[in-house]
Amino acid sequence: MTDRILLVEDDERIRSSMRLSFEGEGYDVSEAGSGEEALDRFAHGDIDLVLVDLMLPGMDGFECCRAIRRGSAVPIIMVTARSDTHDVVAGLEAGADDYVTKPFVPKELAARMRALLRRARTDEESAEASTAIGDLVLLPDEGVLRRADGSEVHCTRTEFRLLCELAATPNKVVSREQLLERIWGYGYFGDGRLVDVHVRRLRTKIEPDPALPRHLVTVRGLGFKLVP
Repeated sequence: MTDRILLVEDDERIRSSMRLSFEGEGYDVSEAGSGEEALDRFAHGDIDLVLVDLMLPGMDGFECCRAIRRGSAVPIIMVTARSDTHDVVAGLEAGADDYVTKPFVPKELAARMRALLRRARTDEESAEASTAIGDLVLLPDEGVLRRADGSEVHCTRTEFRLLCELAATPNKVVSREQLLERIWGYGYFGDGRLVDVHVRRLRTKIEPDPALPRHLVTVRGLGFKLVP
């Protein structure tokens, strides 16, 4: 089955070039020149992955990411001309799974896309044992993080993958490099900020006091571990 990509880019020349490149890779590409158009196309199309430029007219890429993420766990890669930490973190906080900076290397972007799509399919097929985390229960086979009262804690696909990966080896340290490889599917061109931002977001959802984490613990110089 052909993966369907939603490409959100306001520059028509860049959009056309990217579309041709993706079609050459075998993807079915849907285009949008604004955030508003992107949401309309996303709502009416069976989209497998979204690439969104942050600097868009009207609704910017951050809000577009947030709007998509409110109702979907589809992989999102943000594309930006700015690479400073503030913009990268803001994009990831908005719900993106990964980011690339312009100008980007087409083969690198294609590798990131394949990795996210492959992992999304793997997630749908995998099933693991449940894990208690404080007063929460992680149910990988159901794709659910549940409170004691039965309500669910909303997590993005990447946040849930990260929690499952750490829960698979409780009380054992997993390095940033290992998490990049296992969750995002790549190593040498990965950015540790991807891991740090998602860990911080998870702490706001599973920790009684995110500033003093008891369950998702940083082991300085080594990585992270989950203490159920």
